[in-house]
Amino acid sequence: MNLPTDILFYIVAGAAVILVGLAKGGFAGLGAAAIPLLALVMDPVAAAGMLLPILMVQDIFSVWAFRRSYDARTLLLTLPGALVGIFLAWYLASVIPADAVRGFVGVIALAFGTYRLMPLLGRSVKLSGPAPEWIGTIMGGISGFTSQIAHAGGPPFQIWALSRNFPHLVFIGTSSIFFAIINWLKVPAYAALGQFNVQNMTLTAIFLPLAILSTLAGVQLVKRVSPARFNVIINLLMVIIGAELIRQATW
Repeated sequence: MNLPTDILFYIVAGAAVILVGLAKGGFAGLGAAAIPLLALVMDPVAAAGMLLPILMVQDIFSVWAFRRSYDARTLLLTLPGALVGIFLAWYLASVIPADAVRGFVGVIALAFGTYRLMPLLGRSVKLSGPAPEWIGTIMGGISGFTSQIAHAGGPPFQIWALSRNFPHLVFIGTSSIFFAIINWLKVPAYAALGQFNVQNMTLTAIFLPLAILSTLAGVQLVKRVSPARFNVIINLLMVIIGAELIRQATW
């Protein structure tokens, strides 16, 4: 086992883990920046494998908190598509080189960062009124694909779920359960890719306490700091990181 010795790796990885913790603590959307950030200092597939157990531990708390507030129909519609998306992303990661995966992560980061910044320009991408149920299955598939590649499945799922006009707690609860199930569905794919190795799991153990502490900090900070303002900074960062990852993958 050869753990990274570069201090820059631990600084960048620590920042990525803190973003994941803050996202689970109430700053929704920040976690999508974690894999693009980690991909700057390590193989993106290994980065996603390292983070997955951390996400699964955090899911326990979020699912328990919202276990009575969710829409079962949404889960039935979106999860089959998500399973197909996860399979396609696993197959893609197993046959293409690391730089190509890094490029995909960069495209996802650039696209999602831009999507989340669009309201600042007076534009946004959303479905007007309740969308047909078959669109939910497609969005679930896209969400599963992007979640498998970069743990960034939020926007596709949210675009469709928001069109259903759920009460706030039902939307959060359904999202929490959807992504908790998706994370379990990703376990066989990451195992097949060999990412639950000793090195990755050692790094997971090293960063797990930081993830838990940052989740608790997020719960407190979200009461004092505007999540919207914080999200703007992170989304700008995602655009910059996405562009850099694309540059690394293509040059």
